[in-house]
Amino acid sequence: MKSRIHPISRPVVFRDRAAGTAFLTTSTADSAQRVEWEDGNTYPVIDVEISSASHPFYTGTSRVVDTAGRIERFERRYASAASRA
Repeated sequence: MKSRIHPISRPVVFRDRAAGTAFLTTSTADSAQRVEWEDGNTYPVIDVEISSASHPFYTGTSRVVDTAGRIERFERRYASAASRA
């Protein structure tokens, strides 16, 4: 690896405000805000709008889209155009 071209990787806390959870991980992102973590050390904190703790796909609260109704509307709309051709 070439020296001095790679960003510095450091421990960072990502805080999900919607779910009220926080994750300590490594990242190249930095922030001026600091938070004290469970181990007693202070780390930069980055607030995110959505994470795996609040995303509908991962929490199991995703909605099923009615694709059958959409297909029927499409066929009704374009069936008369196909019969004319």
